[in-house]
Amino acid sequence: MKVAVLKESRPGERRVALVPQGVQALVKAGLTVAVESGAGLSAGVSDDDYRNSGAEVTVSAAEALAGAGMILRVNAPSLSEPDEVAPIPPGAFLFSPLSPLTSPDLVKRLADGRITSIALDLVPRITRAQSMDILSSQATVAGYSSVLLAAGHLPKFLPMFTTAAGTIRPAKALVLGAGVAGLQAIATLRRLGAVVEAFDVRPAVKEQVQSLGATFLEAEHDVSAEGEGGYAKELSEEQHKRELELIGGAVTHSDIVITTAQIPGRKAPVLITEEMVRSMQPGSVIVDLASETGGNCEVTRMGETVESHGVTVIGPVNLPANVPVHASQMLSKNVTTLLMELVDDGNVVLDLENDVIGPSCVTHDGKVVNERTREAMGLGSGS
Repeated sequence: MKVAVLKESRPGERRVALVPQGVQALVKAGLTVAVESGAGLSAGVSDDDYRNSGAEVTVSAAEALAGAGMILRVNAPSLSEPDEVAPIPPGAFLFSPLSPLTSPDLVKRLADGRITSIALDLVPRITRAQSMDILSSQATVAGYSSVLLAAGHLPKFLPMFTTAAGTIRPAKALVLGAGVAGLQAIATLRRLGAVVEAFDVRPAVKEQVQSLGATFLEAEHDVSAEGEGGYAKELSEEQHKRELELIGGAVTHSDIVITTAQIPGRKAPVLITEEMVRSMQPGSVIVDLASETGGNCEVTRMGETVESHGVTVIGPVNLPANVPVHASQMLSKNVTTLLMELVDDGNVVLDLENDVIGPSCVTHDGKVVNERTREAMGLGSGS
């Protein structure tokens, strides 16, 4: 079967879905790989690197897609012009993030095109699938990048310095959300010498936060909420009120605040009100990693850096694209490992009973087969 790797069309995207090491693994498994020319340049991979790893490099996307049985993408196909779904051959497998719960038009188009779509963002968080989880790998990149972004805007040093001119106190940082991105942010802040506090509604992460040298904020009353798969879930109104009180007290004395709290398929919860921003010292920095899903801060503007009450509030978009070499290497390993779940002695077999492929498959044979997606689209149960 032919696997097609395309150049990404999203503005600012510098990652690629497959690097040469991934090509070698797929070729060894009996597949052929076609890569659109220039697809990996921004990620530090030349066309010759792909050729040397066993791939065919094509002049255009259309040539890469011709006869392809599998298509690998970093981002979901766009429904805007030019249409990126129509050229996909019927019956082909699409491996891509899809955000299916909030993208009904795309899901319908994939089903109508008889495309078997595997949503990379629906890979279940089970032990066996850790090496296939792009959300975790790319969140690692985002958490790291968020700290560098904050440090670049903060008018202070992060570590403590003892100099002839006096002692410089270390910066104080607060990380909201201790998932993969939050933990990586904590680790990076600590490496740079900041004093770090962290909060999460999942009590189970307290030990991980403390193991990285940060202080875990705890409320006197219960504000815990852990959902399916280890994700956070929405708090009750009373719990959210207590949560804001706890966060408000910590935000006031923080030089840097990094927010990472998101709920799958829902708008991001507001954790930092404008009143909290007003209480911060001028020159402080907020980096809102949830900006693309509504933002954790009331004054965040997606894709913009704004100043509010003397505080710099950054709403970054697609931070993993800022570190395209390592982000692509990690993503490629995730995708390659997931794809191999379908390959048996050079043949591709779709097993919806597979505990990784089943939950990740959104459309197949002209139907929407993922139950959560069907419910979100109002299609009811069944396939």
